[in-house]
Parts: sequence; C-alpha cells; structure tokens
Amino acid sequence: MESGIIDVEIGLSDEERAVRDTAHRFAEEVLRPVGAALDRLPDPQSVIGAGSPLWQVHEKYRDLGLDFLEGVGQVGPEALAAARLRSLVLEEFGWGDAGLGLGLMVAGFPGMFATMSGNPALIERFAGADGRRGRYTRHEIGCWAATEPDHGSDLINALDSAVASSTGRWNCIAERAGDEYVIRGQKSAWVSNGSVADVAALYCAMAPGDDSRRFAIALVPLDLPGVTRGKPLDKIGQRTLNQGEIFFDDVRISADCVVVTPETYVPVSESVLTMANGAMSAVFTGVARAALEHAVDYAKQRVQGGAPIIRHQSVKARLFRMFSQFEAARSLSRRVMAYNATNPPQLHYSIAAKVVCTTAAFEIASGALQIFGGNGLSREYPIEKLLRDARASMIEDGCNDVLSLVGAGRL
Repeated sequence: MESGIIDVEIGLSDEERAVRDTAHRFAEEVLRPVGAALDRLPDPQSVIGAGSPLWQVHEKYRDLGLDFLEGVGQVGPEALAAARLRSLVLEEFGWGDAGLGLGLMVAGFPGMFATMSGNPALIERFAGADGRRGRYTRHEIGCWAATEPDHGSDLINALDSAVASSTGRWNCIAERAGDEYVIRGQKSAWVSNGSVADVAALYCAMAPGDDSRRFAIALVPLDLPGVTRGKPLDKIGQRTLNQGEIFFDDVRISADCVVVTPETYVPVSESVLTMANGAMSAVFTGVARAALEHAVDYAKQRVQGGAPIIRHQSVKARLFRMFSQFEAARSLSRRVMAYNATNPPQLHYSIAAKVVCTTAAFEIASGALQIFGGNGLSREYPIEKLLRDARASMIEDGCNDVLSLVGAGRL
C-alpha cells in the first residue's frame, strides 16, 4: 500500500523529472537495500572491507553520470538549473540512505576545489579532463577533512566575528618549505570518507598555526609517505557513512596543491559551507519524506481497536503535523538552494534551511516511530534507523546550536 502523499512540484522540466526519476530508482534499488545491510554490520571496519557492497555503490553511482556539485560557484541560468537538479537528486538520495548519499557527495569535494582553482594540472588530476566539479576520477574517492580533535563546529568562528573566540592551537598545520608545504598533525575521527578516501580536501592552519586568519585548503593524495589513519568510527547513526581520523607526519605536497590561500579562505569557506548546509537540508528532507511515507503506510495497515490506526483521531493529527512540517521544510530547502545559486550566497539562509530540515527529519522520524509503537523499536522495521540517521544530522556539518548563533549574527 502506498501513502497518499502526492508530488506537488511545480514547473519541473522534462529533464528535471527524468533526472529525479533516475535518482529515485538508484535510491530504491541500490541505496536503500545496501544501506540497510551495512547498517546492521556490528563492526564499522566491515563496512569498508574488501567484500563490502559499499564499493558497488560508488561504482554504480559513477555509472549514473549524475554530478552533485555541478555548477557550484557559478552564476546565471546554468547555475540555477544545476541547483534545482542538485536539490532533487539529494532529496532522493536522502530518501534512500542519508549516509551513503552524503558519502557520494563528499567524494567529489577534491574535484570541486581543483576546478575552483583554475589550475589545468589540478583539474586533470583531481576533477577529470572535462573539469566536472563533482567527478572523482581513476576510481578515487575524496574526503572533506575539516574537523580536528580540538576543533569542530568552532571552525565556523573564523567566518564570523560575531561568535569568534580564542581557539587555541590548531591540530593540523602546513608549513612552507621552498616549492612544497610540509603538513603535520591530524584530523579527527569525524572526517567523512576519512578511512576510505584516496585524496583529501584538507583544511589546515598555516604556520605558526595559532591564527584563524591563516587558514588554507589543500588537495592531499592520501597515499603519500607520512599519511596514516585510525579505525573507522563506531556511531549510533549514519553507520553507512564512513568517518575516521587521518594523521600527517611530515607529509610533503607541491605548493600548487594549496588551492585556497589565507587571503581567500574566508569567502571560499563561507561559499562552500553555504552549499554544504543547503545540501544537508535537501538530504534530510529526503529522510523526513521516507519517515512520513513509512508512517502513513503503516497506519493504513496496522489494526488496533478493530480498525486501521489511521482512523484514530490522535494518529490522524500526528500524521498531518508531520506532513505539514515536511512540506514546509522542503519548500525552504528548495528556495534557499535556488536563491544561493543565482545570487551572492547568504549563509544564514542556508543555515536556516539546514537547521529546519534536519530538525524536521528528526521530529518526523520520532513521530513515525511513535505511530509504529513497539514495532518501531525493532530493527525489523526501518524507522529506528531513520531516527538514528536524522539525529546525527543535527550535529554534523556544524552542530545546529553553533550554526544558529552564526546565523543570528547575520540578521
């Protein structure tokens, strides 16, 4: 039985509908079943093991030809079209499995930064000959290495003086040595794709490393001498998204691999965070939709008191609150992503979309679990996984509390 939730999207082109439908099939046939299987593995090392279906997900995603990050940083009609497609695809991937969807997106971050650099050699090496921003080539997977053991959401402080504070010494530092940079230190266990990535988009402080205005972003192949990694993190939710720490012991890279210098770090990082928070809003709109659909379908099937529970007034009221919350979150996500693609990016709007949509995903998943009752607590049903995945979203990519302070500073 299917829910009564209908598609109320207005003005989608034939191309957009085709792309959305392709993404939905991939989410239904690949992401959902693989995500459920990986989530049940007790050891996170098994998720990234040689026989894991995780690798098939990456291969099949490449075959789709979709590009999450196409058009990032551009302006004009093409950028708007790309943002609309990105919103549709990310929602479908979130509907399928949020952790896998986020891992696929982050895999293209080095290619995105290489293209932004304008350096033909870096574009060829990290983004492919055609310079597509979301492509990861030669079967390489990228990671977004920003978070550190002593610095998580406070990394955003460097972007906003309204909440800036003493940050202490940074954990990962790059020092100039002739035509090279030498990288020392570590990134924390929260680096998405950290244990599987072949190349990192590395956020690091420039020596002496105690000034937030001296930050840079470098592309670092992770097969270089001096790179080691810890064990993948064992998490409550998004267990399909591998996260793990990376250590750098006198790792040498060419100076050309520093693609964002301290002089441009703040505007570039703000632009990337604006895009990433918008992407999070779309992914977790998909999670909210999945939870809502499961709840409606279950309420139509589950009989208590001699009738399907959807006939009970309390269940009806809960479902309609969930439905309204989902539609409002989706509308905000769509509008913010479209606006920021065609105008100077407004970080606080993107933050609002991320906070609203991740909160909606968690609250809708919690409401869905309540409708499932005792069955919702069982791993035989999908709701408890959606609840765990949604809970993680309120901390990742900047925890909602800190992001809200940054957003408030822009009002």
